[in-house]
Amino acid sequence: MRKESGFSLIELMIVVAIIGVLAAIALPNYNEYITRSKITEAVSGLSDMRVKMEQFFQDNRTYAGACVAGTVAPLPAATSNFTFNCNADGGGSSLSATGYMVRAVGIGSMSGFEYTIDQDNARRTFAVGSGWSGAGSTCWVTKKGGGC
Repeated sequence: MRKESGFSLIELMIVVAIIGVLAAIALPNYNEYITRSKITEAVSGLSDMRVKMEQFFQDNRTYAGACVAGTVAPLPAATSNFTFNCNADGGGSSLSATGYMVRAVGIGSMSGFEYTIDQDNARRTFAVGSGWSGAGSTCWVTKKGGGC
């Protein structure tokens, strides 16, 4: 008599259940990791822009006229995740002599995220995506729990 070899249905179901549990834990962590990696586009663009704005101010003794192509402080190019804009102290449509605010606004999968930096190097998180906390923080929130 020949002995049958292979997997039983029970063994196969146990393996499927284990894979399901691992996927349920790993997938949300992976998605959070991807989101955090996209946030670096915003914060690195804002950090670079701050340096350029200070260089523009040193050369011209004003922030007015910055954030345009052809200056030492052009806005960072929009990415697939963030767009950048620049205005006076966060409220006006043009830059002032003594103040600016550069804003990174999330688009696409990063919709809802919004970060800023100003002439005082004040880093703020105005909004975060769903499931994240830390909106209104006086730092750049880079972790889902609201950590900076």
